[in-house]
Amino acid sequence: MYKRLLPAAILIMGLVYIFLLHSLVFKLIPMALILIYAWIHASSAKKSYAMLTLSGLFFCMLGDGLLHWFLIGLTAFLVGHLFYLSAFATRWTFHPTRMSALLPIALYAAFMGWRLYHGLQDGGNLGMLLPVLAYLVVISSMGFFAIMSASLPAACGALLFIVSDSILAWNKFIADVPYSGILIMATYYGAQFLIATSIHHSRARTKSVSLYP
Repeated sequence: MYKRLLPAAILIMGLVYIFLLHSLVFKLIPMALILIYAWIHASSAKKSYAMLTLSGLFFCMLGDGLLHWFLIGLTAFLVGHLFYLSAFATRWTFHPTRMSALLPIALYAAFMGWRLYHGLQDGGNLGMLLPVLAYLVVISSMGFFAIMSASLPAACGALLFIVSDSILAWNKFIADVPYSGILIMATYYGAQFLIATSIHHSRARTKSVSLYP
């Protein structure tokens, strides 16, 4: 029963934070519930994938709590993405269609890097260029590895994470984005839930069942 109720609780608490109670505690509650949701499914999933993904979820939740100190929070998220990347690497499955995703992801990273460079330069924040670009490289790589893992929840979650962080970066360093807070958190919670869901789907991959080409 609780397995069925947890997704509803995650959705409700996410909406509560986004639209009603904008405190750090309520920001972290949906992530805590997502961690519990992932942990429940971990026992029946591939151990290495589950543990790496759970570690990624934990460090991202840590990043949520520390994002007030931007570089510290960014570092925690970067570590989280490295755990995600490592998890997706354990399920790497080569396919020409999935491999073709490398080009658009590389173009996205190049475009965002160029815009962020000018945004940081104009804002007098060039000292943050290296950590910001390192994060961009890592999250882009994480998205590509998620696609190559042949897990639809992982791929959709990783791409949503890229969307969420792109909105955040654009709003912080380049130009104001209307309704940025809602867009960032809605895509963020959705991304984390989908990545957590991929733990359950890792059982299917151990039986060589591909969820998409």
